[in-house]
Amino acid sequence: MKTIKILLVAILSPFIFSSCVADVYVEDPYVETPNISLPQLMEGYDLWYVDYDRTTGNGDVPFLSRAFTISLVDGSLYANNNLVGLGTTGSGLGIRVGYYDYFPDDIRFYHDIYGTYDLEVYQISSNQIKLYDRRQNTTYYLVGYQRSTFDYDRVFYDNINYFLQEYKAWEKVYTSNVGALNEFDNEHFVAFLPGGNDDAFRSSQDAPGTNVNNIYWDFTGAYSVYSTSNAYNKILTLDYDFWGNESFTLTVINDNRIRLYHNASGTTYEFVGRGFIQYLRKDVQRTKSTVKKSELVK
Repeated sequence: MKTIKILLVAILSPFIFSSCVADVYVEDPYVETPNISLPQLMEGYDLWYVDYDRTTGNGDVPFLSRAFTISLVDGSLYANNNLVGLGTTGSGLGIRVGYYDYFPDDIRFYHDIYGTYDLEVYQISSNQIKLYDRRQNTTYYLVGYQRSTFDYDRVFYDNINYFLQEYKAWEKVYTSNVGALNEFDNEHFVAFLPGGNDDAFRSSQDAPGTNVNNIYWDFTGAYSVYSTSNAYNKILTLDYDFWGNESFTLTVINDNRIRLYHNASGTTYEFVGRGFIQYLRKDVQRTKSTVKKSELVK
C-alpha cells in the first residue's frame, strides 16, 4: 500500500515515545561520538518517517514536506511520496529522488527536482532526529525504523485521504443488484482534490470508458473521510448541495480499486483509479494538513 516530523506517539508500545521526545532534546548539532558516526546514524535505519505534524517554522523543504519517508542508502536519497505502492515500490524505500553528502554536523541533500538543501542534524534519541534548515528557520522531525518493524498498512489507512487524491479520477466499474435506487447510481466518475481543511471532490455522469482527460465534471463539492472502530474501514461523505450528503463505508480492495457501500440505500459500488499521479514533480502541490500521519509502528 505518503510530510512530517518525528513524533509518532502512542501506537507502539514500549518502542516509542510519549515522554522520550521531550526529555532527550539536545541543543547542539550532531557531533560524532566514539560509538556512532553521523553516517552510521542516518544509514542505520532503513526508513526515516517524517512526522510532519511536529514541523516548526514557516519555511518549506519540499522533498520533506511531500514525503512520508526518506531513506539514505550509499549516497542515494529515496522517498515514499505516494501511498499507491507503499511498502512495495523500491522494496519499501520508494523511489530514488536525489543524493546527499555528509559534513561534520549536517547533510547536504541534492534533490533531482527541488535542488540543494543543507540541513543540520540534531539527535533526539537513538532513533529520533530533527533536521534544521537554518536559512528558513524550519525544523522537521524524523523517526528511524527498519522495514521489518515499519507498519506500512497503518500509514496507508491513516492517510487514505491522500490515497484518494493519487488518481486523476475514479471510474465506477461495478454496481450491486442489491440496494435501493438512489441519485448516486447515475454518477460514473469521482475525483478527489487536495484543498486544505475542506478537500474537494468532483463527480461526472459521463459514459463509462470516457478518457480521464476528456471527462466533463458536472459537480464540485466538499468531501470528508472519518475513522471507524475498524482501522481498515473509513466513512466517506460527499456533500451534494442539491440532494444533501451521501455517506459511504469505504474499503480499499487494492492500490487501484476501492469499494463504496452506500449506507442509506445498501448499494455497493466499486471504482478503479484512472491516471496515477506520482508526487515528485514541481507542478504537483499537495496539501498535507487535514490528516495526521502517526501511530505506525507494529
